[in-house]
Amino acid sequence: MEKRKYSLQKVRNIGIMAHIDAGKTTTTERILYYTGRTYKIGEVDQGTAEMDWMEQEKERGITITSAATQCVWKEYYINIIDTPGHVDFTVEVERSIRVLDGAIALFCAVGGVEPQSETVWRQADRYKVPRIAFINKMDRIGADFFGTIKMMVDRLHTHPLPVQIPIGKEENFVGIIDLVEMKAYYWNTKESEESKGAIFSTTEIPAELRDEAERMHDEMLESLAEFDDSIMEDYLEKRSPGIDRIRKAIRQATLSCQLTPVLCGSAFRNRGIQPLLDAIIYYLPSPLDMPPISGVNPETGETQERHPSDSEPLSALAFKVQTDPHVGRITYVRVYSGVLTAKTYVYNATRELNERVNDILLMHANRRQRVSELRTGDIGAIVGLKRTFTGDTLSDPTHPILLEPMRFPEPVISIAIEPKTRADQEKLGLAMSKLAEEDPTFHVKFDEETNQTIISGMGELHLEILTDRLRREFNVGVNVGKPRVSYRETLTKSAEAEGKFIKQSGGKGQYGHVWLRIEPMQPGFGFEFVNEIKGGVIPKEFIPAIEKGIIEAMQSGVLVGYPIVDIKVTLFDGSFHPVDSSEIAFKIAASMAFQEGARRCDPHLLEPIMNIEILTPSNYLGDVIGNLQQRRAQIEDISTRLDLHIIRAMVPLAEMFGYATDLRSLTQGRATYTMQFSHYERVPREIEEKIIITPRT
Repeated sequence: MEKRKYSLQKVRNIGIMAHIDAGKTTTTERILYYTGRTYKIGEVDQGTAEMDWMEQEKERGITITSAATQCVWKEYYINIIDTPGHVDFTVEVERSIRVLDGAIALFCAVGGVEPQSETVWRQADRYKVPRIAFINKMDRIGADFFGTIKMMVDRLHTHPLPVQIPIGKEENFVGIIDLVEMKAYYWNTKESEESKGAIFSTTEIPAELRDEAERMHDEMLESLAEFDDSIMEDYLEKRSPGIDRIRKAIRQATLSCQLTPVLCGSAFRNRGIQPLLDAIIYYLPSPLDMPPISGVNPETGETQERHPSDSEPLSALAFKVQTDPHVGRITYVRVYSGVLTAKTYVYNATRELNERVNDILLMHANRRQRVSELRTGDIGAIVGLKRTFTGDTLSDPTHPILLEPMRFPEPVISIAIEPKTRADQEKLGLAMSKLAEEDPTFHVKFDEETNQTIISGMGELHLEILTDRLRREFNVGVNVGKPRVSYRETLTKSAEAEGKFIKQSGGKGQYGHVWLRIEPMQPGFGFEFVNEIKGGVIPKEFIPAIEKGIIEAMQSGVLVGYPIVDIKVTLFDGSFHPVDSSEIAFKIAASMAFQEGARRCDPHLLEPIMNIEILTPSNYLGDVIGNLQQRRAQIEDISTRLDLHIIRAMVPLAEMFGYATDLRSLTQGRATYTMQFSHYERVPREIEEKIIITPRT
C-alpha cells in the first residue's frame, strides 16, 4: 500500500452552506483561486463559476446541485462541497452535511440570518457538525457585522465568537482586525488580476480602533474561559495567553459545537479569503477529531465501530448518485475507514449484494481525475456501481457494517406530465428513473384514474428544473400540467374493521381473514403496526404480508386518494385456512379491512403549510399584508431592518401559486420573499369539501 500524501491530521472535509444569494459559490471560487486550484476567478453572474457547471445553474445564477472539489492550503488537503441555498434543493444540503466533518456557514452582512440559513443550521445541529461563520458582503450598503452576530444569537440560539472585527464597512470596508493575533490586515483594493485579494499590509491596530479591539479581545477570552480552565486561570490572573493557546482553546470549543468562530469579508471583492482558509485549518476538524463511526453488523445485529484509519476494514457511505454523459452512472462516496481500491468488489450492506468498483474518480465540479484508490477521510466518486443508491453503506465483504441511513423530506408539490410523441413516451420512463436515482426528493407515480404520470418535488422551481433537464439532457419532449398540492389524509376517530378475502374457483382457493383496530395519532407520528395475535390464530409467516397490505392501502386514502398519515394499526384477531391461506390472500384482506375501517374513522385532509418571509419597502406594507391575509396566511411577526419591513408568516401552499407575480405587481418589483415547508395542518372544512368534490386532474 502506498504511503499517504497528506496525513489524516491535515485533511479537512468541509461544506459551504447558507441562504440563497449569500455568496457560497463566489466564496468557493475565491478559495479555489487563492489555493492555486484554478488560475482565474470564476463569476456566478457571468456564468463562468467553476462550481456552477449545469446549464440551468449558469442561466439562473444559482446553485442547483452540490459540487465537490479539492484544494491545498499550507500543506493541508481540503475537500469542499458547495451546496445550494434554495430551499427546493435542500436534499443536496442534507446529504452533503451527513458526510462532512465541518462547515462554513455564510451569512450576508445585509440580510443577516435568513430563513434558509436557519434550515441548514438545524441540519448541521442534527448531525453535530462543527461550524465557523463567515459574514460576507461587508462592502454592501447596509452591512452590519454586529447586527448579524445578534441575529445568530436570536435566531440560531448559538454562541458566536468573533475572532475578527471589520475595519470600516460598506464602501469603506478595507480590512480586518485579527483578535487572536491583535494585528490589522489591509487588502489591496487594486482591481488588477495580479493583485486581486492580496493582503496589502499587516500592521499594528490603528489608534482609533485600539480600545474596541482590546474590549473585543477581552470578551473573546472571557467566552473561552468558560470552556478552557487554563484560559480561565490566565484571565483571572490578568495574564495574556499566547496565540497558540488561544487557537487551541477556540478549536476545542468549536469541535464540541459550544462556540462558533465568526469571521468577515467580501468574497466578491476578494477580501477575507486567506484568513478564512487559515480558520479552516485552525478550527475545523480533521477525520481524526471526529468520533468513530458506528453501525450495525447486518449478519449479527451487533453494534460496531470503525475508527478513522487506513488499517481498519472498509466503511463508506454513498451520498449521491449522478448520471454523467461521458462515463455513465457515478456514485459519490465518503470513506470513513479503510481503503477503497479500483478493480475490486465492495459489499453493499444496505441491499445485501456485492458490487464491482471499476474506476475511482476525484471530482472537480463536473471534471474528473482518475485515481487508483480512496483512503480514510477521502471524498470521491465510483464508476461501475449499478445497484447502489443514495444512503447505501459500502463495506469490506468480509467485515460488513451498516451505517445509519439518510432520511429525506417528502415532496409537497406535484404536476402531471405527458410525453409529446410516442418516441418521447419510450424515453420518458428511463429518463425519470435516472432522475429519481439522483434525487431522493423526486417521486414519480402513475395515476390509474387519470392515466397521467405524476411527478412530485419540493417546490415549483425544483419541478421546473427537473422538467427542463428532461428536455435538455434526455431529449424528451413533455407537456406539463399546472402545479398541485400534495395533500395528506388523516383520521380523527378510532374504529375496528374486518377484512375477509375468500376465493373458491376450482383448484387451490384463497383465504385470508383479519380484524384491525385503527387509531389516530399525534401529527408527525407516522405509522405504527402492532401485532397482538396470540395462540397462532394467524400463522406468523403471514404477518408481514398483512402489514404490507396496510401500508399499500395507506398510499391511497379514502377521501380523495392522498396518502394517510399519523395512525396506529393493531392486528388483534382473524383466522386462516390450513390449505387455502396465502400471503397474497392476507395482504388483500388487510387492505380491505383498512379501507373499510378508515372510512369509519372520520377522515380529514391535511395541507402543507409554508413558512414565508417577505422583505418589502415600508410604503407597500399594508398592501402586502392584505394580500397575504386573502391567502389564509397567519402573520407571526413584523420587524424592521434599515428601511425595509420583514414579514414572517405561515401560509398554505395551495394559496401561494403565482405569488411571485402578485408580489412584484404590488411592490413595483421591490419586494422579495423566501418560502419553505413547515408542517402539515388540517384543511378548513369548507375548503376540504371543495377539494373532495373536485376531481384530481
